[in-house]
Amino acid sequence: MSEPTTVRKPGSLWARLHLRERIKDRDTAIYGVLLVVVLVWPMSTYYATGSSFLTSQAAHAGTWVLLAIGLNVVVGFAGLLDLGYAAFFAIGAYCYALFASFQLQSSPLHHAYHLPFWLMLFVGMFVAAAAGAILGFPTLRLRGDYLAIVTLGFGEIVPQLFLNLDQWTGGINAIGSIDQPSLPGWITGPWAGATSIAILPNFNFSYDPTAYYVLVVIMIIIAVVLVTNLHRSRLGRAWMAIREDEVAAAAMGINTVTTKLLAFSIGASFSGFAGAYYGASFGLVSPDSFLFVVSITVLVMVVLGGMGNITGVIVGAIAIYFVLNNVLVSLPTNAESFANAVGLGFITKTNGDWPGLAEEARRLQFLLYGLILVGMMLLRPQGLFPSRVREQELKHDAVVEEETVAEQVPTR
Repeated sequence: MSEPTTVRKPGSLWARLHLRERIKDRDTAIYGVLLVVVLVWPMSTYYATGSSFLTSQAAHAGTWVLLAIGLNVVVGFAGLLDLGYAAFFAIGAYCYALFASFQLQSSPLHHAYHLPFWLMLFVGMFVAAAAGAILGFPTLRLRGDYLAIVTLGFGEIVPQLFLNLDQWTGGINAIGSIDQPSLPGWITGPWAGATSIAILPNFNFSYDPTAYYVLVVIMIIIAVVLVTNLHRSRLGRAWMAIREDEVAAAAMGINTVTTKLLAFSIGASFSGFAGAYYGASFGLVSPDSFLFVVSITVLVMVVLGGMGNITGVIVGAIAIYFVLNNVLVSLPTNAESFANAVGLGFITKTNGDWPGLAEEARRLQFLLYGLILVGMMLLRPQGLFPSRVREQELKHDAVVEEETVAEQVPTR
């Protein structure tokens, strides 16, 4: 005898939550998987490795996720190519470092400030947003390659300023001994290496990887909620209109000046947000950490993940970070171990001009990285998880191109 089927009335909890539709939605499924991984990561990696190294690495990866979410607003939503994004990252980091260390003691001010991290987190965000508006205002009439060149110049100027203003920023010596965040209380447990669950009063982060991991996860959740609401708002639709056709958007009554300025400012604010967190988590801020390669890496994360789609950008940032900091770093050791395992140990030794397999693999690290990027763009040019609109645009462009080629072929 078959079991009776459960009839779900329209007013039931199942119907109100639309669980079936949510499970079928790709982005919701990705968020669910990411949430599960985030919750189990600290404890599972600690029991697997006996240390919090992977948790610390995940906390560092969160910085790049925040940067990618912010750049997605500028590039993915508004369609404005920004090659100087690392400048706002530097501004946020130096804002916190200057006012949370002894650096200003040796400056012309001769007085050090130690402002709370939680205050400077938002100060860095607003200062970076103001810098984004300053950059955006004179570049409003520029598009495409011209805009990219101007933003590239801005991205080169800011690190050089911090490098040369050594009386204020320490220059090449960087800013160290940066204050750590603190909280009135904190809960620790087996996920952080403790033997039991306990409440710690007057908790100082003190480079605790689990504490920074929890902090960056909360920051990413806040960023995702804010950006998602912006994307669905009237401003988000205006960004999309400008990205598709700025002339048509202006003809329909959209104030392109204000809208583009907001895109630059909001995108820069997330970078400043991430910069303040970076300064606290590393305890050291140096001009070398904000070079042009940082802007390019974040742009690669956005493009590879899927421009315009928040979940795609998050996955892209995690994937690129994993390739750069795990796959490529461990490549020499893994190649040497594999050669020894299959009986090719002779190629691991230095012989004449041959430096050994490990050294050769180390030299070819970024060649492999480039091949991965080229292969990804050839196989999936729309990115890992593109937005629905962009996916349809690429399919339409491909169909139009095929029809054009077919029309040009002479018929017999």
